[in-house]
Formats: sequence, C-alpha cells, structure tokens
Amino acid sequence: MRVLAVGGGAREHAIVEALTRSGADVFACLKNRNPGISRTAKGHLLVDENDVPKVVEFARANRVELAVVGPEAPLELGLADGLEAAGIPTASPRKDAARLETSKSFMRDLLSKHRIKGSIKYAIVDDMKDLNDAFHELGTSIVVKPTGLTGGKGVKVAGEHLMTKEDIVAYCNEILSKRIGGSATVVLEEKLVGEEFTLQAFCDGKRVAPMPAVQDHKRAHEGDKGPNTGGMGSYSQGDGLLPFLKRPEYDAAVAIMDEVVEALRREGSEYHGAMYGQFMLTRDGPKIIEFNARFGDPEAMNVLSLLEGDFVRICAGMASGSVSKADVEFMRKASVCKYVVPEGYGTKSVAGEEILVDEAAIRSRGALLYYASVNEKDGKVYTTTSRSVGIVGIADSIDDAERIAEDGIGHVSGRIHVRHDIAKRAMLDAKVARMDRIRRGEI
Repeated sequence: MRVLAVGGGAREHAIVEALTRSGADVFACLKNRNPGISRTAKGHLLVDENDVPKVVEFARANRVELAVVGPEAPLELGLADGLEAAGIPTASPRKDAARLETSKSFMRDLLSKHRIKGSIKYAIVDDMKDLNDAFHELGTSIVVKPTGLTGGKGVKVAGEHLMTKEDIVAYCNEILSKRIGGSATVVLEEKLVGEEFTLQAFCDGKRVAPMPAVQDHKRAHEGDKGPNTGGMGSYSQGDGLLPFLKRPEYDAAVAIMDEVVEALRREGSEYHGAMYGQFMLTRDGPKIIEFNARFGDPEAMNVLSLLEGDFVRICAGMASGSVSKADVEFMRKASVCKYVVPEGYGTKSVAGEEILVDEAAIRSRGALLYYASVNEKDGKVYTTTSRSVGIVGIADSIDDAERIAEDGIGHVSGRIHVRHDIAKRAMLDAKVARMDRIRRGEI
C-alpha cells in the first residue's frame, strides 16, 4: 500500500519505520531533511507541513491510498479533512475531533458535559476581571495553561514555575495580552499530586485499542529540574504497566479513553487515529491532565518499536472505523528512549551545529536510532532548535533497556545535552516509594 506520512521528527521517523516494516511504500511530507525518513521513503517533499493544499497535492500526485499525520498543528488546520476530501483515508482525526488537543477549553468542557471519570476542577478565563472568581473556586494551588497549542511548553505550575499569586496573575495576563497559544483564553486547573503517565490508543471512532503505558520526562535537566520541554525521554515496562502503575489503574485509564471516544461520537466528531492520554495517577486513581490528537513524542518511539502487529492494517482500520484488536500486538519487552538535544534546549538551543551520529556503532550496541528535528546537508547532520536524535533500548527489563540506550547515546557527539537519569533504577525506586506514600495518604 502507498502511504503518506506527514512530519519530520523522531515520532514521524518511528511511524515511517513501522509502516515500512508492514510492507508500505511510504511517501513523506516534512519541513526538515530528516535523514532517517528521506532515506526510507520512496519519495518525499520538503514543505511546510501546515500547507494543506501542497500536502494534498503531493499525496494525490503519488497516488497515496492512506495517510498518517504526525504533528498536531496540521490537524488544527484541517489536513485530515483536506486529505479525506481528496479521497485519501486518513488515520488521524479531522479538525473538529482534534480539538481534543488543540483547544484545552473544549476538552475540559467536553469532559464536564459528559461527566467523564477522571475529570478535575477547572475554570476558563478570557478576561482578567474573571480571575478572582477562578481563584475563589480553585484557590491558587493550580496549573495555568493557554487553551491553544504551545508545543508542550506553555504549561506553568504553581509552586514550581509560579511561586506567588502575583506570578499567576502576571502569567495569565501575558497569555491574554499576547494571545499565547493563538487565543486570548486561559485554562486554570486544580493541581494534582501523583505520578504522570501516558496511555496511547488506536481509535476507530467507536472503540480504543490501548498500547503499553509510558512515562515521559518533560523537564530539561536531571532530577526533573529546569524548563519544560517537548520531552527528554521515556520508558515502558514489559507487561504494559509501569513500576508504580497497577493493572486496575491502567484499566481505569483505558475506560476513561473509551468514554472520551464515545463522547466525541455523540457530539458528531468521531475520532479516528492515535489518541494520547496524559494522566496523573493520584490516591483516587487516574485523573486527566490532557489529551493529544496523535502519538506522543517521545512515547511513539517506545510503543512503535515494540509493535508486532501490522501497522498498515491498524492505520487502515483507524481510518475506516474497523480496528481489530487482534492486529494490536506488542512485544512483552521493556523500552527506554533517551533524547539527544542541542545544548540550551528548553531555553535557547544551539542550532546549525553539526552532530556526529555513528549509526553502525549504535546498531552494534543493540539500540534503535530515530532522527528528530535535524537537517541533513551533504551527508552531514545539523541541529535545529528542537530535539535531535532519539535512542531506544529494548530488553526484558527496564534496567537492561536503559543500559542499551545509554550505550547507544555514547555514539552521538557534538554540542549536545542528554538526561542520563531517565529510567535509572534509583529514579524508578523513588517513584514507586513516592506513589506508595500517596496511596497511604502521607503526601
């Protein structure tokens, strides 16, 4: 089958590799020359991924039979709608369903209207005059978010990024005055205590077929310090759970995603494509932090590296409304992904610097390599302002997978930064101990 993949990051490189393993001829639209994608695809076009007419024209010219969109911004602009209008089934949500991610206010109101389990207290503010009412309802132990897309970098948490009530007021004013996220709207949410985890699922408009749980790490520096980023690395466990996540808690998160898909269907916005649920595991079970209308990044590298089922069949099923859970099979292995990023990532990245990637040595260590937002020129790889390379280790245990990922990272050099603490045993044990204290009500 001839399949279009849109996007030029490591998430999309993982998508392209999974499609190719399932026998697809892949054609890619991407804004940067990602060597992993351009080398694997049968044809590619360097283009602004948000240019819907040009992407659709490329797909039609290459007689594409199915499409998968990686990043969220083209979905907000209706790329899936445009592809389907051109007769190309698309395993990504249309613009109205993608509002689950592209509008946090829409998402919160949807959950409230349909009384979805795992919902939390929130307030939507579009005028500074309404802020005191929100404080009266929620207090100041809150999370502040622009309603629109900010590349995972717009969320600020009281007590971590915002230390006083005055800081909260100032950030809300900044969002409203500068229209951060593309809209003069702020979403305020109660601050949750627990451990975050990601649960992704293949959705066909009626049902979800869940993937292994993953934990991502957003902070730029070790010890979960520094600015928020798009994600510095992630890990999964062989049984599909996480060291601190129990089976009933996983099942409760799956049930929540089922409810969300049903709510969207009732609203006339059937959801077709990968869905990403970000949850906080609290003393009272999983609570909803956010939903994304696509695979996570880096979480896509964890789950797609483990996928044993036919990814082309799964994507075709998501597009047509008929995913078979028999096709959704994963290796019972652990995975650890660590990102290599440019120096300064999270504040001011060093862009345009050459990095050296010894692909053969990485493979010899048993690791997988996914190129991210880099540019290839004359056989050399250069950084952009975003993440550069994802290295994935797969093994029976998280510990062994982490060692493989670390071995692989040793063969990437340049002006780079890595969070080496991700999935280390000390970090995992600390998370389990903390979650046990939360369940006992000690935190």
